[in-house]
Amino acid sequence: MTRRIKKVAIIGSGIMGSGIACHFANIGVEVLLLDIVPRELNDKEKAKGLTLEDKAVRNRLVNDALTASLKSKPSPIYSKKFADRITTGNIDDDLHKIKDVDWIMEVVVERLDIKQSVFEQVEKHRTPGTIISSNTSGIPIKFMNEGRSEDFQKHFAVTHFFNPPRYLKLFEVVPGPQCKQEVTDFLMDYGSKFLGKTSVLAKDTPAFIGNRIGIFGIQSLFHQVKELGLTIEEVDKLTGPVIGRPKSATFRTVDVVGLDTLVHVANGIYENCPNDEAHDLFKLPDFINTMMENKWLGSKTKQGFYKKSVNAEGKKEILSLDLDTMEYRSKKRAKFATLELTKTIDKPIDRFKVLVGGKDKAGEFYRKNFAAMFAYVQNRIPEISDELYKIDDAMKAGFGWENGPFEIWDAVGVEKGIELMKAEGKEPAAWVVEMLAKGSSSFYSVKEGATYYYDVTAKVQTKKPGQDSFIILDNIRKTNEVFKNSGVVIEDIGNGILNCEFQSKMNTIGGDVLAGLNKAIDLAEKDFQGLVVGNQAANFSVGANIGMIFMMAVEQEYDELNMAIKYFQDTMMRMRYSSIPTISAPHGMALGGGCELSLHADKVVAAAETYMGLVEFGVGVIPGGGGSKEMALRASDTFRTGDVQLNVLQEYFLTIGMAKVSTSAYEAFDLGLLQKGKDVVVVNKERQIAQAKKHAVLLAEAGYTQPVKREDVLVLGKQALGAFMVATDSMQASKFISEHDQKIANKLAYVMAGGDLSEPTKVSEQYLLNIEREAFLSLCTERKTLERIQHMLKTGKPLRN
Repeated sequence: MTRRIKKVAIIGSGIMGSGIACHFANIGVEVLLLDIVPRELNDKEKAKGLTLEDKAVRNRLVNDALTASLKSKPSPIYSKKFADRITTGNIDDDLHKIKDVDWIMEVVVERLDIKQSVFEQVEKHRTPGTIISSNTSGIPIKFMNEGRSEDFQKHFAVTHFFNPPRYLKLFEVVPGPQCKQEVTDFLMDYGSKFLGKTSVLAKDTPAFIGNRIGIFGIQSLFHQVKELGLTIEEVDKLTGPVIGRPKSATFRTVDVVGLDTLVHVANGIYENCPNDEAHDLFKLPDFINTMMENKWLGSKTKQGFYKKSVNAEGKKEILSLDLDTMEYRSKKRAKFATLELTKTIDKPIDRFKVLVGGKDKAGEFYRKNFAAMFAYVQNRIPEISDELYKIDDAMKAGFGWENGPFEIWDAVGVEKGIELMKAEGKEPAAWVVEMLAKGSSSFYSVKEGATYYYDVTAKVQTKKPGQDSFIILDNIRKTNEVFKNSGVVIEDIGNGILNCEFQSKMNTIGGDVLAGLNKAIDLAEKDFQGLVVGNQAANFSVGANIGMIFMMAVEQEYDELNMAIKYFQDTMMRMRYSSIPTISAPHGMALGGGCELSLHADKVVAAAETYMGLVEFGVGVIPGGGGSKEMALRASDTFRTGDVQLNVLQEYFLTIGMAKVSTSAYEAFDLGLLQKGKDVVVVNKERQIAQAKKHAVLLAEAGYTQPVKREDVLVLGKQALGAFMVATDSMQASKFISEHDQKIANKLAYVMAGGDLSEPTKVSEQYLLNIEREAFLSLCTERKTLERIQHMLKTGKPLRN
């Protein structure tokens, strides 16, 4: 039987319940979100004369929870209009509606008695065969489905999302003892294909995989911080981006998640894992108990390990908790010689050998920290997982680690890792010793573009499952390389399709990247049938190399700058007017030039988490790589008979003028940066390159023909230019914008209006590109523009004059 999920019911509308409801709505599923009925009226309800029987009162808890979730930042929803897919109700009045859904998920408080009560009520209305799951973070399944019917138990599993559900990719599936294999298989596939998650099959053990290892890591740090005399700032410096972890690192992450949440899970592990060799490590240190007593729980209580404050000068500052005095103090700068040695090493995976060799306190910290982690994860096999890759997948998807613990161990060297463990009085597990004895010197290997892992049971390197839907560029880069320069690598990804992968810092677009793009198109036109421009770094591209632009402008090398901008424009036009289909695969930040590239591709296959925008106003210029032209063109294509064309053009003008950036790929459609009916969204970023390749093949096999250059772009001339200039003059007079902001806006207005033509006229793209480039260059002569670019280069943030 083919199972379809058209409608789900979420029971429990707290932070997790509402977040999960929003994510199902994100992917187009209809959601019924239910919670309990309030027991008493609040003051507002009393003032309105409402009673406990009024629907507004009975649905108050669920509606308030969902409203709070939708207002939270970052947003749980791809587009505000998607919230219309969620219907709210209460358990007393609306539980019977679950008979019409395809999946029922319980997300109530972590109390077994309450969960059992919910399941008892659910069984009265549930249609046999419907999937039923719990989002518990650790309550054993055998207790939750006790006393339930055979059909219930055959369709029951834990489906554990991580918070926030939209952003964290881990989806742990834990089948119940009687759960049918087809249900387990369905949930694993649905999590990956539809929810965009990393589906990890876990055993029914306390805290499953992600939290068992993640909480161990945090608890280990809690104990080490005092032992090594480290401050919380130092620990966060050592456990953040330098080792491929989120910027929030350790203590800031705990503040965001909530100390009480961490303590709850840690206590659960301590109580339910008495035979864990690190049992005592899960016991809370004194400073954590003090924080719990003081209700210093983090962001939710306005103070935790960090606290926002206002100093004597009235300026906002962030204070740090001194773990010795348990008092807040000004933040201290953390600096270590070992970290300085890694500044020239781009990838975190390549830094670990240097870090564990450090001669200072940082090196000692890493040696102790990794020794503890390696020793712990090796002993969790087969307790929490039979396969080591599941532990790595869980940590990467659930905690935002770039590399899992076994991958880090490989990077350090398996034998070196054992040396670190022995120095701390820990011994390697028997299976690790056996692996080395059998000639396997690493936990992972790559063969013919696929990842293999050491299978502890089979005692051989085994192909990691589920890779057939992915193209992993790291695995094929060396063997499938067709061309390489300092800016790009071009790979053959099969079926006649090339991929052009940016390799510059932050994937900025400079001369080498543009040369690489042109080379990729040349190669594809000669010997292949399509081109994908995509990568698997943190961001697609943050835009043009503004450092290069700044140097040319400062040196007043305007002829060179003109040629550089023309080269950028010409390359973007080649993306559009080549003889082969071009596909852009943006994800993460796709800003400025990165956005312009996508605007000119034949098709965009965007990851759902794509933050796209033309942000050049922030550095005092207009989009000069075809972006200003393209927005004028798209406005022209949107004009309809009877429309007020100026109003349509104004929307596209404001997208650039306000440097709007989409908060998701779906919002990029609303901004006109992606086009409905042409561009598509992929929820699982891991599948993006493979999907982009499929679309390139489809376009090629459908008989792709090189497009004819546009000569029919309708511009409005003086009609639009005058209206825009009146508006910017009014805004400057009212001090909403500076004189320099007005100058930039007027230059943009000139381009998007098509100049000062006396009447609406059809012009060519090249005409618009020429006046776009002229406007861009004129702004580069402005002192204010150079100040903005310099500020951006120094701080990474735009400067407003």
